[in-house]
Formats: sequence, structure tokens, C-alpha cells
Amino acid sequence: MGCDGGTIPKRHELVKGPRKVEKVDKNAELVARWYYCALSQEKLTRPIVACELGRLYNKEAVIEFLLDKSSDKVVEAASHIRSIKNVTELNLTDNPAWNGDKGNTKGDKYNDIQCACFICPVVGLEMNGKHRFCVLRNCGCVFSERALKEIKADVCHKCGVPFQEDDVILLNGNKDDVENLKKRMEDRRLKNKLGKKSKKCKAAESVSQQDATEGSPGPSKVKNVNDDLNSSSGEKKQIIFTKGTEAIGSSSTVPGKAASSGTTKRCITEREDKSEAYKSIFTSHSSAKRSKEESSNWITHTAYYF
Repeated sequence: MGCDGGTIPKRHELVKGPRKVEKVDKNAELVARWYYCALSQEKLTRPIVACELGRLYNKEAVIEFLLDKSSDKVVEAASHIRSIKNVTELNLTDNPAWNGDKGNTKGDKYNDIQCACFICPVVGLEMNGKHRFCVLRNCGCVFSERALKEIKADVCHKCGVPFQEDDVILLNGNKDDVENLKKRMEDRRLKNKLGKKSKKCKAAESVSQQDATEGSPGPSKVKNVNDDLNSSSGEKKQIIFTKGTEAIGSSSTVPGKAASSGTTKRCITEREDKSEAYKSIFTSHSSAKRSKEESSNWITHTAYYF
């Protein structure tokens, strides 16, 4: 059967063997990790947050994911995020050499992948995926790993907040780094659960103790009550004694008159003991009254005049 326009077989059709795995472009992978949200696959725009495993997200996308609980879809990139407390908002430092997409209006301009939006505030390395970067959970400041190793300190280089080694989260690390961060995350959550349980137990114990003390007064309260009674009885005795002496010293023999005279004497002595500064507050004091020379004739006279 000739003249049918037969085909010539190619080499890959004749030779059957293991196919080569296509390699992923490293630059494309870095751009996807450092320039795009791991949840919504949109460009990273402020405010940017990082989870406890070091992945980058847009804060709006995380909030929408947490609010939309009706959807049955489980996203692997955010399955470990249970609340907004599980993410840290990043305090980033802008790159002065970054121009953005202002000049690329037609789409014919070359985009330099090495140039990033943010840099390390200590060393000046660009946050483009070529260098390892870390975030501090306490304050959210972002530094390069080189800066933290070269300048060792227990205080943030940017804002001065103290931190520990467990508070350092590596951004977009490899598999080993992600596993270590996952272990830290699980240990931290276990500690938080145990701490909440212990606080609840302590609160319940304190409430039960208060109820028990209110129901049955202890010996200290009984002592205080007795002391109060003794003190009040002593005061009464003193008052009666003073009144009796005043009644004996007076010429009148009626007890009611003696008591009234004693009280009036006490009031008079209290008034005399008061300082001049206290007396000057009232209008009845001599300093509050104006002389006739100070007051003019055409003004209506008030109580100060008399």
C-alpha cells in the first residue's frame, strides 16, 4: 500500500524508558513564595502577616478564610491557622530602590527579580528569596538571618522589645525548618492549654474559699469584732467620765444641763483650735470683708460691704 503519506516514527516513540521529571524553575518558585499570598495567590500587599510555620499571607485573605466557615474546602496552606492570634503582622522596612510597577504601564519593561519591595534594616539585604529572613513573634519586625547571627542580642534591633530563640520564625524555610517550626507550634499550644486549665482551677478554688470564709467567720474576724466593741465601750466610758467631771465642777446639779454645757465647751474649743487659713475660707472672716474706702459709692453693696 504505497503513496499513503506514511509517517516516520520518532526516537521517543521507538525507545521506551523512564521519563525525566520536569524541573521547576527556581526563580518562579521564589517569586511565588515571596511576592504572592500563600492562601489567595494574589500579590502581597500591606498589611502582610506570617503564620507560625513562616508562610506569608495577606491579612484580608486570612480574615476571609477564618470568617467563611461554611465552605467545606480545606486549604493546606492555612489548615493550621485557627484564629487571628496564630498569625503575626509584619513590621517591614521599605526598599528605597524599589520603584514598583510605575514605569511598566505597557508591560514591555524588564522586571528585575533581584530587586524586592523590602530590605533588612540592619544589613540592607533585599527580601527577594535569595537570603534567609526571620520575623520576631513579639513585635513582628523582620530581619535577615545574617543580621541576627552577626549582632547577637536579646533585644530587637529595631524597636527594642526583648525576645528569645523560640520567638524567632524563619520565613519560607525548607522542609526541615518547617518541621522544627511545627514542633514548636504544637509545644506552644500545649503550654497555653495547660496554663488556661490551671488558671481556671485556681479561680474555682479561690471562689470556693471565699464562699467558705463568708459562711463561717474565722477567729481573726471574731477578734476584730471584739476589739471594735472594746474600743467603742472605752470611748463611751471616757465620754461619760469627762461629762461627769464637768457636771461635778459646775454649780448646777441637773445632769441634763451639765451634759449640754460640756458639749458646748467642746464645740467652742474646737472652733478656737482651727487655724486662720481654715477660717479665711468663709465670708464671715475679717479678711473677706471690704473696707469702706475699697468699695465705691455707685456700686450696689453686697454682703461683703457690711
